[in-house]
Amino acid sequence: MSAAQTQKESGEAGWAPLEALGLSQKELVLAEALQMEYDALSRLKQDKGVPAGPESGSKPVSRPPPPPSIERPRPVPSGHVSSPPGGNLLRGLSGSDSSLNQPAGSRSPTRSPTRPPLSRPAPPRGPLSKEPLYILDGEGDLLPGSRYGPGSSPAPKGAPPPTDDMPPAIPPRNPLPQLSGSDNPFLPPRGPPPGAPHDVNLFTPDVDRPKVTSEEVTYESLNAALSRLNSERQGQRSRRASGEPPGKPVARSKTLPPQVPPRTYMPAPKSKRNLRRVSADPVALESRANGFSYELFKVSEDRDEEVAAYCHMLDILRSADPCGERSRNTGFVWSPSVSQEELQQGLGVSVKVTVISDHFREPLTFTCDGSSTVDLLIYQTLCYAQEDLDVDVEQYLLKVCGQAEFLSNSQTLAGLEYVQQCLKYEWDIRLLLTKRASINTELARTEEDDKMASTMNHCILLQERPIRQTVTREALTLLLDTYHNEAEAFILSEAELLLHVERLVQSVKALCSTLASVESADLTSALSQLPACPCRLQPKVQKDISVLAVKGNREKVVERLTVAILDQVELYCSTFNANFHTAPPSSRSTAPIQEAGVVNNVLSFSVYSAHRVPITWAARVCFPVQINQLPRESQLTVTLYATALPPPGGTEEKGKQRRSIDALGWVTMPLFNFRHVLTCGRKLLGLWPSIPGSGNARSSSPNFSQPDSVILQVDFPTSAFEVRFSTPGPADFCPQYEFSRLDTASQRQLQDVLHKKSLFWLTVEDRRLLWEKRAFCQEESAALPLVLASAPCWQWSCLPDIYALLRQWACLSHMDALGLLHASFPDQELRRTAVQWMDSISDPELLDFLPQLVQALKYECYLDSALVRFLLRRAIGDVRIAHYLFWLLKDALQDRQFSGRYQHLLAALLCCAGRGLREEFERQCWMVSVLAKVAQRVRDAMASNRQTVLREGLDEMKQFFSVNSSCRMPLNPALLVKAINVQSCSFFNSNAVPLKLSFQNVDPHGDNINVIFKSGDDLRQDMLTLQIIRIMNRIWIQEGLDMRMVIFRCFATGRGRGMVEMIPQAETLRKIQVEHGVTGSFKDRPLADWLQKHNPTDDQYEKAVENFIYSCAGCCVATYILGICDRHNDNIMLKTSGHMFHIDFGKFLGHAQMFGNIKRDRAPFVFTSDMAYVINGGDKPSSRFHDFVDLCCEAYNLIRKHAHLFLNLLGLMLSCGIPELSDLEDLKYVYDALRPHESEADATMYFTRLIESSLGSVATKLNFFIHNLAQMKFASSEERPVLTFAPRVHTLKSDGLIRNLYVCRHIRTYSPSKGYAFVVKVEREGLQQGAALVQRSFEEFHELHCKLRLIFPSSKLPSFPSRFVIGRSRGDSMADRRKDELNGYVWHLVHAAPEVAQCDLIYTFFHPLPRDERPGTPLQPLHNKPAELSWSPTSGKDMGEVKLSISYKSDKLFIMVMHIRGLQPLQDGTDPDPYVKLYLLPDPQKTSKKKTKAARRTCNPTYNEMLVYERIPHGDLDQRVIHLRVLGDGPFWENSLLGETFIPLKKLLPGQHWVDWHRLGLEGLEVAR
Repeated sequence: MSAAQTQKESGEAGWAPLEALGLSQKELVLAEALQMEYDALSRLKQDKGVPAGPESGSKPVSRPPPPPSIERPRPVPSGHVSSPPGGNLLRGLSGSDSSLNQPAGSRSPTRSPTRPPLSRPAPPRGPLSKEPLYILDGEGDLLPGSRYGPGSSPAPKGAPPPTDDMPPAIPPRNPLPQLSGSDNPFLPPRGPPPGAPHDVNLFTPDVDRPKVTSEEVTYESLNAALSRLNSERQGQRSRRASGEPPGKPVARSKTLPPQVPPRTYMPAPKSKRNLRRVSADPVALESRANGFSYELFKVSEDRDEEVAAYCHMLDILRSADPCGERSRNTGFVWSPSVSQEELQQGLGVSVKVTVISDHFREPLTFTCDGSSTVDLLIYQTLCYAQEDLDVDVEQYLLKVCGQAEFLSNSQTLAGLEYVQQCLKYEWDIRLLLTKRASINTELARTEEDDKMASTMNHCILLQERPIRQTVTREALTLLLDTYHNEAEAFILSEAELLLHVERLVQSVKALCSTLASVESADLTSALSQLPACPCRLQPKVQKDISVLAVKGNREKVVERLTVAILDQVELYCSTFNANFHTAPPSSRSTAPIQEAGVVNNVLSFSVYSAHRVPITWAARVCFPVQINQLPRESQLTVTLYATALPPPGGTEEKGKQRRSIDALGWVTMPLFNFRHVLTCGRKLLGLWPSIPGSGNARSSSPNFSQPDSVILQVDFPTSAFEVRFSTPGPADFCPQYEFSRLDTASQRQLQDVLHKKSLFWLTVEDRRLLWEKRAFCQEESAALPLVLASAPCWQWSCLPDIYALLRQWACLSHMDALGLLHASFPDQELRRTAVQWMDSISDPELLDFLPQLVQALKYECYLDSALVRFLLRRAIGDVRIAHYLFWLLKDALQDRQFSGRYQHLLAALLCCAGRGLREEFERQCWMVSVLAKVAQRVRDAMASNRQTVLREGLDEMKQFFSVNSSCRMPLNPALLVKAINVQSCSFFNSNAVPLKLSFQNVDPHGDNINVIFKSGDDLRQDMLTLQIIRIMNRIWIQEGLDMRMVIFRCFATGRGRGMVEMIPQAETLRKIQVEHGVTGSFKDRPLADWLQKHNPTDDQYEKAVENFIYSCAGCCVATYILGICDRHNDNIMLKTSGHMFHIDFGKFLGHAQMFGNIKRDRAPFVFTSDMAYVINGGDKPSSRFHDFVDLCCEAYNLIRKHAHLFLNLLGLMLSCGIPELSDLEDLKYVYDALRPHESEADATMYFTRLIESSLGSVATKLNFFIHNLAQMKFASSEERPVLTFAPRVHTLKSDGLIRNLYVCRHIRTYSPSKGYAFVVKVEREGLQQGAALVQRSFEEFHELHCKLRLIFPSSKLPSFPSRFVIGRSRGDSMADRRKDELNGYVWHLVHAAPEVAQCDLIYTFFHPLPRDERPGTPLQPLHNKPAELSWSPTSGKDMGEVKLSISYKSDKLFIMVMHIRGLQPLQDGTDPDPYVKLYLLPDPQKTSKKKTKAARRTCNPTYNEMLVYERIPHGDLDQRVIHLRVLGDGPFWENSLLGETFIPLKKLLPGQHWVDWHRLGLEGLEVAR
């Protein structure tokens, strides 16, 4: 059989499957002809009969298609075959394929199976060889391993392979693939199973595509064939043929301009779920060979060496924690534990625990010690339930009722955060006993997860900014084929030369547009050899078109242009995330290594051009620094500046305009790569736009995420060897001395520097001193960040001394080690040591610092680092850490400058997490997406329609739970929900319109889970504020001071959206205050009355007041340090248990809310008279106010001790993008608030003055009042008014019908104020015990009438007696008259319309209160009137006590007058204005007199003032006595003596702080002047 017959039969067999789709062979050929060679048809007709030049050896243009059945073998990467000898330009450029030497004829059907995968073009020969391809020291030198040397000719056939493979200059054609079976994605597989999908759009050509000649084209059927082809393949575009080769790209990057439409079938878009597999293991390379032996090698994601090493690290990390190790792969959430200090405080506490289980009917209640372990509790429970002492405790676990978290059996009860929280709020501790085998472990990793290779594209849908792809190999091959056709036509053209130039330039422009819109210098130079054309009009172009009339000149132009294009393709592959390369990695030679420490050359590079803007330079930049002086983490920062053109005008105006220089963009890049090798060669750097007011981050990747970003081309010198930075070892000797060996002046000077606590405010002189005295600073371990920040340089020669200091320094605590992860410390060894010190941190403590650690990743130089490994390792072993790390990384993807790094870390986390946890994350993302849409629709709707829109939108949540049986809340992974209660959901009337959502708990023993979902507010600032407050609370508890803070969860699930935990049994201060009217913010009683209402017994009220004192003090300290503003009464809440807390932290660090030009937050913090009223128990200061001040000052000083921790935490967040935390000025606010340079005594005095300033501020109450007025428009008609003194609402159904009311008498009361109470007899139907008696004041009757008027019109209500009387309003006659008036009022109420007489307000008003059941409290009758207090001083009587803090240091006596309690009123019954006067006896001349300021109208004043006596020798203390006198500041300089005492100083020791109460006495009445 002849070859032609074989070709024909094979071709028919190859086209048969496509004919089954309704597409004939002729139609396919016609469609391909239209798409691939439509532009060349006219040229082919004209050139058909034109003979070629003698040197070309060309044949007729007609080219019959090659036999489709003949496969072209894939090139072997390791094989090398030289080019054939002789021939013209095309023969020399086409390698070993002789068919390419026949541009107008048929091609040979055979090819050499050992063709090499050529990667680079041969350097141009002749006059074009003077243009260097790379930046070399010498001009015209060829690269090592070039295919042709100077003056050499191509090697003869069969010669040994060259040392380096170079692709030819002419780019490839784009052949039509003709593979067999499933290897051909363009054709369906032969013999597919029935119903198998076919896809004609997959394009992976590996053999020559059949071409058509002009004779075969019938234009009449061309359009019809194309239309039929397009209609048939619409249903095929979304499907995939079986046997798709691995490694195909998912999508084209959005960072590049749109692709030029190819002239053949495009690959169909893949589904987003069709993820490509990436592995760190070696991947078999596939290549694309074409007619000119130029190949684009197909590689997987490990083409990036750093990514490959990163994936290899993941393999090692995952292998260290296999799925079989159940201690770190439990598959459920552990209940968090508390710190060791908190544990010690709870060991002696008695804990009452209720255990529920399916193994017994009734719950079991145990009372045990806090030191009891969980396994002991399980053992006791099982023994009681089974009556069997032989039980295996390890088979059981205890779960928190209502939450999907489990208690570790080895943990003590007092060491559990859940138990501590229950003890704080006096909640019942309810646990569920369950078998370990019955626990759902769907989040655990499986063997399949362990076997799966590490990948960077796993579950890419969970990334809001997925790892983008660039132009595909197939698309680029199509464009190169187009260029080849135009270049060939240009060379062969004899007529219409300008038309072919236009086509050639257009094809080059299409390539440049696809390759990131970059035009290299070589390409520009090559294009300048062509004449001007409409698409390229530049002054530096070929003017004389006759030069190109010679074919040899045209060949030289094409040769030079092709070399430039291939160089640009290689530059593109090395810059972008391409799935191909011009050469396999194995073929790239490894250069010898030279240490950076011995290279004395200066750092230099050339800035060529800024692409995407018409700017070109030829500037070579040389830094005056040698390479051996560069630190390993050196970054090159390039900023592009521009000067605006001066407008027409005078010279002065032009001069000013000329001096205006603006920064357009910037970019940074490391000078040493992840292998510590110095950068060389050509680089493309995408610039980030310069935004005014935002500092450029130190480390960032180039900006290729924006399609219009300016790309800067920077050329670094190349070298024959690699310059590598090797880490030196620590020095052998590092001195260390005691701090006391310094002289006194140096000690004081060094202490002043160390007290700055932060490296941000170290001056040059401070740094010099610290580094010079570093050997004396090692006693204070926290000083290490300050010392290292003072190091003069970090070059290679200085590192041994730094590393020796680091090795010798005492291990830092994890809180101090945070300071070494800032941007000021990029050194890898230093950061590795810091992470090593942090490795001892517990998982609950790690969660407190997780946001800062995520931000610290920005300051790592490379993908793989010790911090990355640390976070991934801890996330593998704990579901809670993995959960919060996922959401933090997902939010960090919004930071465009670092999105690439966070993409890789998020991909690594998803790879390590396992399939179960990935699916859980996907469910959470889905739920958040649905809620965000609902919240946006509710926010956009009209106020009257919002509830309806909310109900309709939440139907999507019902659909979500119909698909997913359960989902964990992003707020807390222990909250597992299964449905949403639509009827219980609502929204808040604020600007952002947050949603109040109620979810149904999966645990039947738990309550519904209520959360707030916000959309439109950036919750990252709230997250940060609450994190800092939580850490403050932890510090207080560790120091033995429980401030009883309410810590709630808040978590951002994306930019502008997030969830907030709802605190039960809490109300805002506004709602509490407006119960006393819109002016309730100016009254002192609302908070006290509200607490009394919800805590009716004395014990309950005292406990609530105690909680209020502690929590209010903690809030004052925390809000002042963080500068929290916008503190109106809707941002402060109060629990019924007395705990006060703040919400909504939209303003902090002193960025106050403005009302026009007026600062709304004028007080240091919110502390108003109604808060002081609760603390004092009335409107006069009491000793409890002293406790409040002492708590504030103690809490403030404890936080000041950890000033460096909070400065480090906030400093690491400077680059997170929070607008109010963006520079050092914001951080300076916290530094000034902490006052780290002051002593504790000075800080105590300072904060006392702040308390006085806040308490005396009228602006806070005025701000509350204005907010009350503003919120009146948001008042909902559904809100029913309530009575301020009634703790709950009572109804007709609950209490029974009121038959009659009668005011029987009145009684005199003195508490809480003087007046009368009226006793009302309440008769109800069916009440067997007789009538009930209730006591109500006239003001309470008036409140009832006012609240009724809010519901009913005045016509339905009886008239109320007037409140205003003439004369004494407290007399008995007035009380009798009001009793009669009230009798008439209540009679009319009972007999009013049913909707009035039976409303809830009336039944609540007449429901008995605890004070009615206990006569005399709080309304005391007349016979309980307290005895009149009189002031009659007698000799030696106890006149109160004074609290002093006395210390002696450096010949100075420090006396702080703190508080006085129990002073007696003056003779007229008024409170005095006391002040303290001191004398240091013996003092016959009374020269030692010192005194404090006078307090106003109080018997319990607070001073906290320091009085200092200097030059007091230590030996004189034994003879010294403090004479303290308390005087009342009177008129006309006459001061009354209120008490005095004498305090000997015999027992006072140097350095001792003597804090004690001293009793005041009075020897006689006198007047002091």
